[in-house]
Amino acid sequence: MLEHGGRLLRAVKQYGIAREQWLDLSSGIAPWAYSVAAIPLDAWARLPETEDGLEQAARRYYGVEQLLAVAGSQAAIQALPLLRPAGRIGVLSPCYAEHPHAWRRAGHTLVELDDSQVDAALDSLDVLLLVNPNNPTGRRVPRERLLAWHARLAARGAWLVVDEAFMDNTPAHSVIRQAGQAGLIVLRSFGKFFGLAGVRLGFVVAPAEVLQGLAESLGPWTVSGPSRVVGQACFADELAHLMQIARCRAASERLASLLEDAGLAPAGGCDLFQYVADERAVQLHEFLARRGILVRLFEQPAALRFGLPARVADEQRLAQALADYQKESA
Repeated sequence: MLEHGGRLLRAVKQYGIAREQWLDLSSGIAPWAYSVAAIPLDAWARLPETEDGLEQAARRYYGVEQLLAVAGSQAAIQALPLLRPAGRIGVLSPCYAEHPHAWRRAGHTLVELDDSQVDAALDSLDVLLLVNPNNPTGRRVPRERLLAWHARLAARGAWLVVDEAFMDNTPAHSVIRQAGQAGLIVLRSFGKFFGLAGVRLGFVVAPAEVLQGLAESLGPWTVSGPSRVVGQACFADELAHLMQIARCRAASERLASLLEDAGLAPAGGCDLFQYVADERAVQLHEFLARRGILVRLFEQPAALRFGLPARVADEQRLAQALADYQKESA
């Protein structure tokens, strides 16, 4: 299994610091979870059914006509490569590691690309895959460029797969409303923006034949009844969407400023995290962990991803730890 953020219990054991004493910034998940109302007993007692209100609410939220609810976008990441014969898959790198892992495991040939190499390689690819905004760098490819890439790919039956797990904060940059067109597949995560990663809910927006293939591959009852109730309620709370967007943006801006003041100017980021590329990443990760602050470490290239602190006190704690690090390493 690949490494991911959010391994707090492992850190508790490794560093001998009680769970409640940790400041966990290791995941790009909004630290303010939506309030969850009581879940009716019926949602626990009955097998879940589709079109119970969740899909309708999601279609309104995303502004699309057709989609598939899945048990977290991870389920779709693992299943999509099985819907095509072995081919040549371009991956805009660096990338969320589960994507290339799934395509490689399914027998496809992977080609790592940076932004400047895509246009030259595009006509040789069966699929172009990217995360937008990117995880972990936060890089965002303009939607006009994505749609131009899609047109070239779709003209010969190839796919553009765009993972928009971090796009809820900046919906104007999304290509999701074009995803009913042939060859364009968009993945969306529910838990990151709504701060409810444990719900394990995601959505795929794609042409009908792709959705049908995924549904058959994943089988029935992929999303639990309680998750369906929670998702429907969160999608319907439009005022809370605006509040979440605003406070994530403000917190991300404060985090970027805090890091820059500590001599760690972010190399990228989005409204749910900041990304610092630094050759001292391993050392700084260890320094912070020994003080009960968990961030996400990337070794190639050496970098750290900082999730959003939820409170002013958390920002102050991080700022003090970084100041201590600067003093000790001076």
